[in-house]
Amino acid sequence: MNKAAFFKMSYGLYVVSSGDGARFNGQIANTVFQVTSEPATIAVCINKQNLTHEFIRQSRKFTASIVARSAPLEFIGRFGFKSGRDIDKFDGVNYKIGVTGFPIVTDHTVAAIEAEVFDELDCGTHRIFVGRVVDCDVLRDEEPMTYAYYHEVKGGKSPKTAPTYQKEAPPRPAAKADRYVCSVCGYVYDPEKGDPDSGIKPGTPFEDLPEDWTCPVCGAEKDKFEKEA
Repeated sequence: MNKAAFFKMSYGLYVVSSGDGARFNGQIANTVFQVTSEPATIAVCINKQNLTHEFIRQSRKFTASIVARSAPLEFIGRFGFKSGRDIDKFDGVNYKIGVTGFPIVTDHTVAAIEAEVFDELDCGTHRIFVGRVVDCDVLRDEEPMTYAYYHEVKGGKSPKTAPTYQKEAPPRPAAKADRYVCSVCGYVYDPEKGDPDSGIKPGTPFEDLPEDWTCPVCGAEKDKFEKEA
């Protein structure tokens, strides 16, 4: 057990995974934290509507893969804005099975922690699962993505099921070029920033985006975007 994995933890982004014996599911969570050192204990907060919540309650086990700062928005959108009831989120994603029997995501992650649930706390819309760590390891020497970096640099948004979700006031229109908002997930395309993850350079107006360009977070097509009011 490599407890250096705990030094990679922050108020950031994690892929929390579990399963029901026949299938797996994973979701982005931003509330994963260490509770004690001896014995090693962590907790995770999950929305009751999410499939991952259902799986953790059944299996009493979960994994938390810590997302790297360099992770593309498409990766975050797959686990954060799509439902495991509709797609296999692990299709095309590299992972390995941990000692819990559930996936540890190896794409775009820096460390992983596995836990067995021994207590839980009902928090209304969410439930906090407290787990005893059964294994953990550092996957690569890279900075984890903080929640602030995700919002401020990546321009990412929080799904409505996130414990930290807040209804945001529409941003002020850009002075030089119109910004466009994804009607599906709320991502804002800012011409001044472009979409580097998709090869779109800063300074590219929305109108000049390729017709096959899609939202880097949820994959929605261009016609799902509306000009910012």
